[in-house]
Amino acid sequence: MKIFLLVLASMTTVGPGLWRPLYPAEGEEEITVPAFELDEAAVTHRQFLEFVQEHPEWRRDNVGSLFADEGYLDSWAGPGELGSSVGRGHPVSGVSWWAARAYCSSRDARLPTEAEWELAAQASTEEADASEDPEHLAQILAWYSRPGNQTDPVAHSEPNFWGVYDLHGQVWEWVDDYASALVANDNREDGTVDITRFCGAGAITASLKIDYAAFMRIAFRSSLQADSTTRNLGFRCARDLPKEAP
Repeated sequence: MKIFLLVLASMTTVGPGLWRPLYPAEGEEEITVPAFELDEAAVTHRQFLEFVQEHPEWRRDNVGSLFADEGYLDSWAGPGELGSSVGRGHPVSGVSWWAARAYCSSRDARLPTEAEWELAAQASTEEADASEDPEHLAQILAWYSRPGNQTDPVAHSEPNFWGVYDLHGQVWEWVDDYASALVANDNREDGTVDITRFCGAGAITASLKIDYAAFMRIAFRSSLQADSTTRNLGFRCARDLPKEAP
């Protein structure tokens, strides 16, 4: 079972590259992202089922309410059973940040940072950075308009420049620092946060105003808590590149 899991979890090298945050801090208009490894495809229901079978503390009948809300894996037929309505090779969803981190840790991996995920996601099939390509951005928006409960088997479409599949158009995906784009807590009233970063004014200060899909991702991430689960929220794992011998 472990061998099967590792065979499916193929990784590819992404980067190095530059990422321009939508809401950059002063002096961080461009962030250099070192090269890293990223799963070619999102984690599937089948892979996550194998994980909970090996780590029963992450079954939905065992996990504590601190680590997952009531929607955790609720599309499955049972705590250890997918059922006929769940596509085994489709991206898993209904997984909390805690559970996603635990899964990646079991593979000696981790969740990607926001900068890493966005660096990979700004690539088209032919360019490492297509973030200002209107046709590419329009295609992403078209993918995002698809109902969230409709998914395909992972790696069903053409990979991007880095060899990564389905970063858009399947499910939203957890990043390790999911709450960092705006603020971790609602402290807009205490004077520590620039209020123009919120609501309609946020678009005025954004670094790339034509990337509407990026606004959607930031808004979605900022709405999450670590125990959050939804039917259209999945994940994939990342890993630092091995250090070269001196």
